[in-house]
Amino acid sequence: MTMKRSDRDGTVIEGSRAHWVENLVTRGLLSMVLALPYRWRVPFMGWLMSRVVGPLAGYNKRVRANLNFVHPELDEAAVSRLAREVTDNAGRTMIEIYSGREFIERMKDVEFRGAGAEQLFAARDAGRPVVLVTGHFGNYDVPRAALNARGYPLGALYNPMKNPFFNAHYERTIATIAEPLFARGLGGYGRMLRYLAQGNMVGILIDLHVKTAPYMDFFGKPARTALSAGEMAIKYDALLVPIYGVRGADGLSFHVEVEAPIEKGSAEEMTQALNDSLAAIVARHMGQWFWIHRRWKPDQYPPEIAAQVAGEQKKGGA
Repeated sequence: MTMKRSDRDGTVIEGSRAHWVENLVTRGLLSMVLALPYRWRVPFMGWLMSRVVGPLAGYNKRVRANLNFVHPELDEAAVSRLAREVTDNAGRTMIEIYSGREFIERMKDVEFRGAGAEQLFAARDAGRPVVLVTGHFGNYDVPRAALNARGYPLGALYNPMKNPFFNAHYERTIATIAEPLFARGLGGYGRMLRYLAQGNMVGILIDLHVKTAPYMDFFGKPARTALSAGEMAIKYDALLVPIYGVRGADGLSFHVEVEAPIEKGSAEEMTQALNDSLAAIVARHMGQWFWIHRRWKPDQYPPEIAAQVAGEQKKGGA
């Protein structure tokens, strides 16, 4: 059954009844948690996601499947702990993003660390295009909010939500953190390229499965990875920089880790370097990456890739 409703600007949103109900429940939950003080709402949302929503929605099962695929050596205690940490971080990230101004205020004093920080700011001050690349790690909107707070606007490519009712308020929420935003797709991608060509900074997430992309190594397994970041860096002579919003031990604070720019090479070489960068920081903070994603999709491997993976697994277990 199809449902329709008008958004704030009068736009008619159409979707399934299931989408409408899902959005209604989600909005109600978010409103309830947002009524709490910030220092309580963030850990509470983490607890709710890790102890209630995650298990019921099957997120823990996905985390386990991914960990078993790339880290079969982990014991049950480690996998269970990571499943809780991953869903806890996902819950915290969602409510932080929906906290709007309170979240933005906390980003003003976030420390930038790493070998690439000075080069990033120097390139931006000189008007050189910059492509910032991150993953679903820590809170991926921290670098965008922190840079914008320092007067460095970052245009971001985002993936619209499948639920059209939820997507309407999600887009408004992420636009509050910083603009401009570019929806993934030909139109949004074209606008982002024009923005980059004018000497601006753009940010993209590299850890999404793109069915037409080539297979690249990620955690020792083939994962389809878009080459767009490397291609943009080459075409526009842009600085290509891995950047991450790393959550602190208190669960509330962050620092921004800016790694050294990726050396110029082919788009494939630069993309693999980005994958290696993300894998390295995830290895240091395993519970902060979104292991809920079906990042590898071994059930969709072509026969030759499947055979290669099977051979490596057999060799590793020998």
